Amino acid sequence: METTVPWSELVTAALLGAERRTPPGGSVTALLDAAAVETVRRRAGMLPTTAGPRPDPAPEDHRAPLPRAAAHRLTLLLANRWGTGGSGGRRGATPDLAELLPQWLAAANERGYRVPDAQLPDLLDAARARTDLRPQARTFAGPRGLWLARQNPEWKFVLRGTPGSDAGTGAEAGADAVPDGAVGPAGIPPGAGPDDEAVHRLWDEGLFSERVALLTAVRQRDPAAGLTLLARSWSKERAEDRLMFLDSLRGGLSPEDEPFLESALGDRSRTVRATAAELLSSLPGSALAARMAERARSCVGVDPTGGGAARSGAARVVVEAPHECDAAMQRDGVTPKPPAGRGERAWWLVQLVEATPLSTWPERFGDRTPAEITALPVADGWRQDLHAAWCLAAVRQRDPEWARALVGAPGAPLADGPGDPAKLLAVLPSAERADWAARFIAAHGLSEAFRILGVCALPWTAALGRAVVDALEIARDAGSYPWSFSGVMGLAERCLDPADADRLAPLAAVPDEPEDGAPGAGSYWSEAFQRLVSTLRLRAEMLAELRGEEVPASGG
Repeated sequence: METTVPWSELVTAALLGAERRTPPGGSVTALLDAAAVETVRRRAGMLPTTAGPRPDPAPEDHRAPLPRAAAHRLTLLLANRWGTGGSGGRRGATPDLAELLPQWLAAANERGYRVPDAQLPDLLDAARARTDLRPQARTFAGPRGLWLARQNPEWKFVLRGTPGSDAGTGAEAGADAVPDGAVGPAGIPPGAGPDDEAVHRLWDEGLFSERVALLTAVRQRDPAAGLTLLARSWSKERAEDRLMFLDSLRGGLSPEDEPFLESALGDRSRTVRATAAELLSSLPGSALAARMAERARSCVGVDPTGGGAARSGAARVVVEAPHECDAAMQRDGVTPKPPAGRGERAWWLVQLVEATPLSTWPERFGDRTPAEITALPVADGWRQDLHAAWCLAAVRQRDPEWARALVGAPGAPLADGPGDPAKLLAVLPSAERADWAARFIAAHGLSEAFRILGVCALPWTAALGRAVVDALEIARDAGSYPWSFSGVMGLAERCLDPADADRLAPLAAVPDEPEDGAPGAGSYWSEAFQRLVSTLRLRAEMLAELRGEEVPASGG
């Protein structure tokens, strides 16, 4: 059947229906016949197009292949990457494979394995949907994952790279050539500087994510060259892009970056100025740090009536907060308007002290140590603001001595502290961090332990593991439901030493319920401990598979 009815009219008639418009040909049958003929004509009459350039072949990845059992385990983990869903409530006794995927990827990367090619798409899809997987997924995907991401815009997050990336093509990448799993922009010769033609082309024409990866890669090899590359187009970049580029300078930050950052203090974007000031304050020898120290010294000192600068037990700290936030302070990153509910002078004081090098204070306080300085009384109710500022400075400057002095004793309640103890603990060595957390849990139980446990290194030390399990047992024996401790239980599943599984197995038995306990709580606790023990055993199997060992088949 021939028809000259345009395709668009056939589609419109079909969408509206014969009741609302008489179809071409007068009947529904005629409309369908015409649509069928036109469909064949459109398909058969499609004109050929010129094929685009073929992409370069995927680079070789010379890292070791996964053992067969580990590759099968990866298939199971990727297939269950969404987990059981929900939080709290009854989760059952089965291990949550989604929670184990990040740990499995980290262990595979530590051993220098490469992902099987057939599993690359599933790995990248998983990392696209779950940002917590991306750093380890980039590592595991390697140079072939980078190549594949260039063919699919949905995987562009791989192109962003991470600090420590290698800017080479990855063709010769082995396990040692992909530090921290990051991969740099392809097509850039190893050792290329900011004047290289390929670098210029990618910097001028690449996607933003590619340009960030390029800057990170060049800066990894040569910080000064990276800065030169950034300065090349700095004035033409959008404010949000300038902010991201500036943030990428954190890796390898050095005094050589100071002139560029000083010029950025005059940027037209407030957020760019604030980031530049933060970076400069991280350089203790910078001019900005010196200016902030001079301002802070004029605000904070020792009460001369309480012993002066001498080391006297009667000494106390006095504070005279700024009375104004002048233009020079604002240029150096001090935000004039405080958050709601915060006084202006206290807000300005905290920003000044936070940006001041911590090395300023021992000299200011008569050569006292950080522990001695923080133990001094503070006059007129300024202690909370001053200590909060020192906490921020300790975290920013990664100073363990000040962090140790400010985090306080594990027996003190968290509410009495001025800063975030989890952030302060993150500055301390991992063993000290775990010891502090164990003693805190022994003193206070688990009600406030979740954030603290989150910064402890994996696996937990034996002392920390015992403290957590003991606290869980105490909570169980109190007769309450386990759901309020589900977050800590989830951490225990991922962070306890897998070798503890057999030792903890007796906890999976249903306990005797106290007379005043919640009805049925014992069976819920039994289920939770069954899941804990099963998860630890599964983790042990995963590690054995990655070592290439044969393990008995299990239901996980």
